[in-house]
Amino acid sequence: MAKRKIVWSRKAQIKLSSILQFYTERNGSKSYSVKLYAQISRAVKLLEKHPDIGHKSDFESVRGLIIKSYIVFYENFPDKILIHSIWDCNQNPNDLKIK
Repeated sequence: MAKRKIVWSRKAQIKLSSILQFYTERNGSKSYSVKLYAQISRAVKLLEKHPDIGHKSDFESVRGLIIKSYIVFYENFPDKILIHSIWDCNQNPNDLKIK
């Protein structure tokens, strides 16, 4: 079986970047952002071998992988895992847009 490739949508890349930038600015240091990025990367890498570990969402084929206080929304395809968005659970849930 071929290994699936992790593909981050532009929206997911921007969301992740803004989360990491927020903590860098708030803390005056990159150390927490580096640790958070490593945790998210390790968890997302698990999806290559275990694409169904995320929780089913209200969207038919989208799952959510919980990492600390974040949810990574992704979709499983035969050749790739598409990361649609990353959500900070401390935000207003009415603002959530996955795709």
